[in-house]
Amino acid sequence: MKKDRENKLYWRRLDNSAKIFPISNGKKYSTVFRISCVLKEKIVSNLLQEAVEQTLEKYQSFKVRMKTGFFWYYLEHNTKSPIVEEETDYPCKYIDPRRNNNYLFKVTYFENKINIDIFHSLTDGNSGVIFFKEIIYTYLELLYPEIFDEEQRKIRKIEYDTEDSYMKNYDKTAKSNASGRKAYILKGKKMKLGAISAIHEIIDLEDLKKETKRQEVTITQYLTAVLIYAIYQENYLKAKGKKPVKVCIPVNLKKYFSSKTMSNFFSYITVEAEMKKEKLDTFEKILDFVKKDFYKKLTEEEIIKTMSTNVKIGNNPLVKMIPLIIKKPLVRIGYTEIRKYTTTTFSNIGRIGIIGKYKEYIDYFMMLIAPEQVEKIKCASCTFENKLVFTFTSVLQDNSIEKRFYQFLKEKGIKIQIESNGVLDDIS
Repeated sequence: MKKDRENKLYWRRLDNSAKIFPISNGKKYSTVFRISCVLKEKIVSNLLQEAVEQTLEKYQSFKVRMKTGFFWYYLEHNTKSPIVEEETDYPCKYIDPRRNNNYLFKVTYFENKINIDIFHSLTDGNSGVIFFKEIIYTYLELLYPEIFDEEQRKIRKIEYDTEDSYMKNYDKTAKSNASGRKAYILKGKKMKLGAISAIHEIIDLEDLKKETKRQEVTITQYLTAVLIYAIYQENYLKAKGKKPVKVCIPVNLKKYFSSKTMSNFFSYITVEAEMKKEKLDTFEKILDFVKKDFYKKLTEEEIIKTMSTNVKIGNNPLVKMIPLIIKKPLVRIGYTEIRKYTTTTFSNIGRIGIIGKYKEYIDYFMMLIAPEQVEKIKCASCTFENKLVFTFTSVLQDNSIEKRFYQFLKEKGIKIQIESNGVLDDIS
C-alpha cells in the first residue's frame, strides 16, 4: 500500500480473495452482497449523504476505485463524492462504476430502510458490517444531534489496516481435502436476466434458540439442515437428483487468526450431503449429518487447508506472470466450472451489535447475497436483538424452497414473519 502527500490511501493491491472477483464480475454474476438496516422512521436523504461522506473520511480503505493493471486489477484513491439515491432496482445488482462515481459500494434508501451494496473485491461481509454501522451511527447523530453526543464514540478506535492477511497466515505445505464431485444444481425456470427475488424470513431468536438447544446444535447448523431439507423436498426429489447437495458456508478467518484488516479475510467449509448414499430422507437424519460434518470440517486445521490451497493458486508464479488480458478469459472459464461444485451458499454473519441508545432507533438488519445462473438461490442471515433475518435471494420463478423453509420453522412453533421485494407471490 502507498499513500499520497495528504496521508490518504493512494493505491493498494487486491487481497488474495479479491483478485478473482473483478475478472469474473459482470451483469450475469455480480459478486455483490448487500447489508440493509430497517430504521423506525423514514430516511432523510441529505443527512444520509452527509453520513456516508463523513464515514468515508474515517474509512479511507473504502474511498477507492478499481484500476486495470498489467497483471492484476488494483485499487487507488477516489477523489469523487459517493452517490446516495433512492432504491429503484433489484438488490445485489452489478455496480456500474461509470454510474457510481467509480465507487465499489453503493448506498441507497427506501422509506425507512438503508442499503449498502458492496462489490466483494472491496471487502467481506464482516468488515462491510463495520463500515455500514459507522454510516448508521453517523446518520443517527446527524438526525438527532440533541440526543447523540459524538464524544461517546471517540474512544472507539477505527482500524485502517488493509494488509493481505491471507499472505500473512497461509501454510505453504497445507493440502485441501475438498471433494472432486460436482454438486446438484437447482432445477427450475429462471426469471428474466437481472431480476432477483428477495424473501426475508424474520425469525424470533428466542424461539429458535430453544429449538437448537433442544437439538444440541448451533443456529448455523440448524438453519443449514432446514435449508438442505427444503431443497430435498421441493427440488431434489422432483428432479430425481443424483449428485450431492453441497452448501458453501463462509467462515470469518478473524476468529482463527490475529487480523484487523478491513480487506477480505474469509474462507469456507462445504457441507456435502449425499442424499441417497447416506439415506438422508428425513430432517432428523439431515440434521445429524450436518452436525457431524460441521464438527469434522470446522476445525482450524481444515480451514487452514482450504484457505492455503486458494492462496497458493492465486500466488502461483505462472498465474502471476500471465498478462491480465489473457488471464481474464481463462479465469472466467475456470470460475464458471468451479461454481458447479456448489448447490447454494449460506452465509450467517451472526449478531450485529449496536451500542447504547442507537439501537432504540433500529428495527432489524438484513444480509443478501447475489444469486446467479448456477447457484440460482443464495442465502444469508444476521441477528439484531431478538430478530434473526434469514434471506433468500433467487433467480428462480418458483419459491417452493422458501415456502417449505418457512412452513418447517412455523410447524416447530417458531414465530416467523415474511417480507419480500414483491417479485414472487407471498409465501406466508
